[in-house]
Amino acid sequence: MRSTWLRRAVLSSVTVGALLARSPDALAYRPFDGTDAAVAAVGEFELELGPVHYLGHPRAHYLLAPATVLNLGLVQGLELVIDFKNYVAIDRVPNEERVRILDTDVFLKWVVRPGVLQDRKGLSVAIEFGPLTPEINGETTFGASMLVIVSHRWQGGTVHFNQQAQYTRTGSLDLFESIILEGPHDLVVRPVGEIYVEREVGQITKLSGLAGAIWSAREGLDFDRGLRVAREGTEPVAEVRLGLTWAIDVWSGQQEQIGGHGRLHRGAYGRWVGLR
Repeated sequence: MRSTWLRRAVLSSVTVGALLARSPDALAYRPFDGTDAAVAAVGEFELELGPVHYLGHPRAHYLLAPATVLNLGLVQGLELVIDFKNYVAIDRVPNEERVRILDTDVFLKWVVRPGVLQDRKGLSVAIEFGPLTPEINGETTFGASMLVIVSHRWQGGTVHFNQQAQYTRTGSLDLFESIILEGPHDLVVRPVGEIYVEREVGQITKLSGLAGAIWSAREGLDFDRGLRVAREGTEPVAEVRLGLTWAIDVWSGQQEQIGGHGRLHRGAYGRWVGLR
C-alpha cells in the first residue's frame, strides 16, 4: 500500500513539473526551502505540515513523517518559528538509528520593512534569526542562523530572495541563497518554484531546483505539492513533497498588521541539513 501511494505521489508531482516546463511564461514555485518576508498576524497560529515526504538520497531512502513548522504571531510584525523533521529510514544505514528527529530550531522572524506583502508600497524585508537546537538522535550541540528575506509582488507574480548564514552544529560556516518564484497570487492553483545553492565552507556545494503548485482551498487553508531534484557534489538527490498550511486565530489581534497577507511558507520543508 505504501509503495502504491509513493508511485501516485511521484507521478502527480512529475506531472506538475512537466506542465511547468512546457509553459515558457510559467513562474515555478513552492513547498520551499526558503521563505517570504511576511509573518503571522498577532495571535494567529499557523501549522505547516508535511505528513509524509519521500527523500531519495544516494546512501539511503527516507520518509519525512512528519515535517513540521509551527508559527505564532507574537506582536505586530514579529512571529515565533519552531520546526523539526522526523526522518524514518526506509533502508538500513550502518551506525544510524532508523528514526531520528533532526533539523530542530527556534527562530524569531521580524518584518523590518513593511512593503507589498503588508499592503504597503515597495519591497517587503524581513529577518529570521535564532539557535539551531540539539537534535534528537542527531547532533547534540547548538548552532546559530541569520536569514535576510526580500519579497516583491506585482500583477504577474511574486519573487522572494533569501540570503542565509549559519554557524552549524558541527562548528562550520554554511551559506545559503535562494530565489522563489510564484505565479499570479489571485489564481486558485498557482505554479511555484525555487532554485537554491548552498555552500558549507570546506564541504561540497549543493544545487537544488523545485517545481510545484499551491492550491488555496479556502481562507486559512492551503495545500501544496512539489518535486525537488538536487545535486550534492556529484550525487543526485530527489524529493517528493506534499503538505498543507492551516491558520487559526488563537487570540484576537488588530486587523491592521505589519505581518502579511497571502504569505507563502517554508513550512514543512526546510533544508535537509541533517543528512551529511
